[in-house]
Amino acid sequence: MHPRSSVLAQSTAVIATVISLTACGSAAGDSAQSTSPAVTSSRDATPTITITFMRHAESAGNASGIIDTSTPGPEISDKGRREAQIAADAFASRDFDGIYASSMIRTQQTAEYLARAIDEPVEVLPGLREIEAGQFEGQPEATAQRTLFAAPLAWLQGHLEERIPGSVDGNEFDQRFDDAVQNIYDSGDTHPIAFAHGGSIMVWTLMNVENSDSGLLSNPLRNTGYVVITGNPQTGWMLVDWNGTPIPH
Repeated sequence: MHPRSSVLAQSTAVIATVISLTACGSAAGDSAQSTSPAVTSSRDATPTITITFMRHAESAGNASGIIDTSTPGPEISDKGRREAQIAADAFASRDFDGIYASSMIRTQQTAEYLARAIDEPVEVLPGLREIEAGQFEGQPEATAQRTLFAAPLAWLQGHLEERIPGSVDGNEFDQRFDDAVQNIYDSGDTHPIAFAHGGSIMVWTLMNVENSDSGLLSNPLRNTGYVVITGNPQTGWMLVDWNGTPIPH
């Protein structure tokens, strides 16, 4: 595991927007940089891969204004189906050799649009699922800034022992997402895409990439927003694209 970058406290509202399940605009139609297939790390002989993490399309939970991190959880909405199709059209030419989704139905339904477009199966990895809300499940999303997001903010500042009441601490969340990423790496895929969630993608990425930048929180992931990382579990990960913005690395 690699050193975590500290995230300023004033980013709280932005992170709340991102991890929140509120409805957001679609991002997949935005322009983005193409990514490279696997190469051998210059630091050693361990092969590197490029992983794209995409947030699911709008779900019924997003539209409800209520925190819902249950599994399998709500399906995608009519708007979400349109977003998923737009994402599939935009990303079908990117030569993905593997498709993954969390155990939550909204990611699997979003992934199926791309799976049909490129004739690849969807593999479910439970470790990609959203950060569970614990005792805050079912509460209005408007309350999340002062309740649900206190612990994830602490994780980003290095305090992984902090726990969401009734849910996970930072070590538990990080380990389960790490395990999912390890499974992707071990598959032999060199350019996979994994459909996950705004909270799990952003928090894990900023906890683990070597070039983490808290300023990226000003550009939160909307539905079908994405990030791209390159590297491997042994020597570490670099962030190369944040929702269409190339990142120096």
